[in-house]
Amino acid sequence: MSKIVFMLEEPSMKELLDKLLPQLLPQGVDFMTVPHEGKQDLERSIRRKLRAWNEPGVRFIIVRDQDGGNCFRIKGDLLNICKLAGRPDSVIRIVCNELESWFLGDLVAVAAAYDKPRIARLQGKRKYRNPDNVTNAAEELKKLVPEYQKLQGARRIANHIDRDRNISNSFRVFLEGVLRVANSN
Repeated sequence: MSKIVFMLEEPSMKELLDKLLPQLLPQGVDFMTVPHEGKQDLERSIRRKLRAWNEPGVRFIIVRDQDGGNCFRIKGDLLNICKLAGRPDSVIRIVCNELESWFLGDLVAVAAAYDKPRIARLQGKRKYRNPDNVTNAAEELKKLVPEYQKLQGARRIANHIDRDRNISNSFRVFLEGVLRVANSN
């Protein structure tokens, strides 16, 4: 394999993955992150981009927020788009519920990014033990860090996020999928 192309719902995911992926991917596996302006923009462009991409050895990973929708239906719909585009080998990953859920899964990273050590101690509280179940993760994060903004926040937190420390199951499933694709031929 020469490259993994990540097609993303939003620019803030690009900020996170551009920092995280170099630490995660095996040597010799290149990547590209392609942000979109929301889920509708992403879904409209998948078929066109997958069909037009002629680079040999490229694999695609599509990343979209759940946003309260039915995870299985969203994943199935995206996989159907990929099949129609001639790329049934594409991997779909759904963030439960939104990117900020992954940040709530690593409050040590949030604390370090914003120099607020008290936030790290909150990870053991019931509310944050299963960050994928927090339906309003962006609002919850903003309660902890009032100055949090999506793009800048993703950039700041990405510098501190730890793949082994993060307790978001959605984040872990994403990482497993990326490593499976990276280690396949």
